[in-house]
Amino acid sequence: MQTIEAANQESLRRLLAGEPVLIDVIPAAEAIPTLADRMILHAGPPIAWERMCGPLRGAIMGIAVFEGWANDLDDAARKAAAGGFAFHPNHHFGAVGPMTGMTTKSQPVMVVENRAFGNRAFCAINEGLGKVMRFGGNDAGVLDRLRWMRDVLGPALGRALRNTGGMPLKPLIARGLTMGDEMHQRNVACSSLLLRQLAAPLARTARSTDELAACLAFIGGNDQFFLNVAMAMGKALTDPARNIAGSSVVTAMSRNGTDFGIRVAATGDRWFTAPVEMPAGIFFPGFSERDANPDIGDSAIVETVGLGGFAMAAAPAVVGYVGAGRASQAAAFTRAMGEITIGPNPAWTIPAMDFAGVPTGIDIRLVVETGVAPTINTGIAHREPGVGQVGAGIVKAPLKCFEDALVAFAETMGVA
Repeated sequence: MQTIEAANQESLRRLLAGEPVLIDVIPAAEAIPTLADRMILHAGPPIAWERMCGPLRGAIMGIAVFEGWANDLDDAARKAAAGGFAFHPNHHFGAVGPMTGMTTKSQPVMVVENRAFGNRAFCAINEGLGKVMRFGGNDAGVLDRLRWMRDVLGPALGRALRNTGGMPLKPLIARGLTMGDEMHQRNVACSSLLLRQLAAPLARTARSTDELAACLAFIGGNDQFFLNVAMAMGKALTDPARNIAGSSVVTAMSRNGTDFGIRVAATGDRWFTAPVEMPAGIFFPGFSERDANPDIGDSAIVETVGLGGFAMAAAPAVVGYVGAGRASQAAAFTRAMGEITIGPNPAWTIPAMDFAGVPTGIDIRLVVETGVAPTINTGIAHREPGVGQVGAGIVKAPLKCFEDALVAFAETMGVA
């Protein structure tokens, strides 16, 4: 027991000691040299085309056309079914992606460097809400937006960030928590704070006033812009906590629309999976739970570092948005997550809880012992390819992942 507690404290120390800095936006092939032609990185644990859900298939079809690997969506589907593309999880390449999580060589990715440990993590730029590729959208408008992000927005952001020397993220998130964000389904404050810091360097480095205006309008019109930054930050913080013998702390939670998977510090890169659950939430007009796909995305990395559903008390406004009850109930979600975590994060505090730190370091032993599953705030994708987002809600991580992980963990400790 003493060995486990010491290992868990080391995991927590590494999570809390990280110094994530947003340093650049560059093409994914430059950030990830092993990202080859016709290789598609996706959200969640590994999955074959035959088991993929509708929105994941829709996104793959769209990204294949975007990259020029298919003539149209039907051609892309045929090639995918015939093994024409290599599918791999983002997590295997130091990356993360929201919802379907598409990452391919031409896409611009944000680069977050953990300056305490020297590692980097990557995430594509947030497209906005509605019919977007991360929710399975793949029509001409979706692809045109991605091309603009590749050709204009990505390079502009890269020049601006290099001009600043990097943007520290921990203090920005600390401020966002005091302004009503939880960094998953509510990023209004942090997106605005980020834009405020980017505006001057964008103006200094923009190639034209039209380009500057377009970039500012896009970022300013997207309340979820910061989500992808927070995700890359979460990945940069959790990777140094991997491969710690004797630690029962979770280092990743992720979903591919079919399976939910977790990784644990002591068991390295092994995935423990179970069928993913259906989100419960609020649907956009014209849609209902009959249209919903089961949960999907790498975005639960923010819950893995104590944000999102774990920081709900900081964002009472989001409770209604995700259909989780009354604003007064927000603190109850955060208190429940405190039952399954190692300790608080003193750098990220919640005013409504007397500035208590967000609960950090999910312990698989505590999850199994209490039966309290991690709460994840999430968007809801339509179950059919090409439709896009239809709502937002919350979802619970399946307990079986943690039960299976605990058995494997016990084996590593020689007590199974």
